[in-house]
Amino acid sequence: MDLAYLRAHPRQLPTFLTHQRIRETPVPGGDICAASRLTLDDGSSLFAKTWPEGAASAVPDRFFTAEANGLRWLRAANAVPVPEVLVELPDLLALEWVDPGPATPAAAERFGRELAALHRAGAPAFGADWDGYIGALPQDNTARPGPWPGWFAEHRLRPYLRRAVDTGALSEAERTLVEQVIDRVDGYGGSEPPARVHGDLWPGNVLWGAGDRAWLVDPAAHGGHRETDLAQLALFGGSPHLDRTIAAYQEVWPLADGWRARVPVHQLHLMLVHAALFGAAYRESVAATARAALR
Repeated sequence: MDLAYLRAHPRQLPTFLTHQRIRETPVPGGDICAASRLTLDDGSSLFAKTWPEGAASAVPDRFFTAEANGLRWLRAANAVPVPEVLVELPDLLALEWVDPGPATPAAAERFGRELAALHRAGAPAFGADWDGYIGALPQDNTARPGPWPGWFAEHRLRPYLRRAVDTGALSEAERTLVEQVIDRVDGYGGSEPPARVHGDLWPGNVLWGAGDRAWLVDPAAHGGHRETDLAQLALFGGSPHLDRTIAAYQEVWPLADGWRARVPVHQLHLMLVHAALFGAAYRESVAATARAALR
């Protein structure tokens, strides 16, 4: 099998893998899926993701379809590089392979300019036309024209707060703090039209490649607030040279006044998702983020 044959017959990929006709090398792929590098007969490489064998549950319905939809939608903006979707099946996703490179200051600056261009490509509404996932959790992409604050509260904060409380990951104290943020959500800015956002842009979902390029992977893409992507880049140690990324972004599309004070509001979504996925280990992170938003 070469790349041309795969493009013409994408559904044949599992058969070739089963019969070991393709060289398969395990690679890091995140906390949810099993990942491998596939090497075809013509020397081409692919990045493949599958639902792990022996997982406690079956692959969620349309899980890989949601990721494929998001990748195609982000790629269509022709802004930040996004891997091409080559094979999309219910239990497998194969993407263009990206050779890694260093996270240089020049790459960070280019990323900032390209991220601004991606956001400016816009979206028809807040939300998306497909059912979403973030990690292994469903994400409600019900599309609404706005305004953003109410949509964000009902579709990005409340569902994961409810799930985290129901599983015992968060206590009544954290629930009260987050509810206070939700009660004030109209005051956190939201007059801008929907931007085309990655939606899960913590630093691990930026793939630094050759040629001073940063690639976007593992999206939870939708029409959202552009400050959400930028706020998420600061989580978990922060994206390399983030100050240069932000400065380059501002040159292309300056952020509204007060954006720094709003960072915790936009980060609260991912903190709640992590609590819902991974439990009480994220309890204090949720509380600290909510307190920062309330200052």
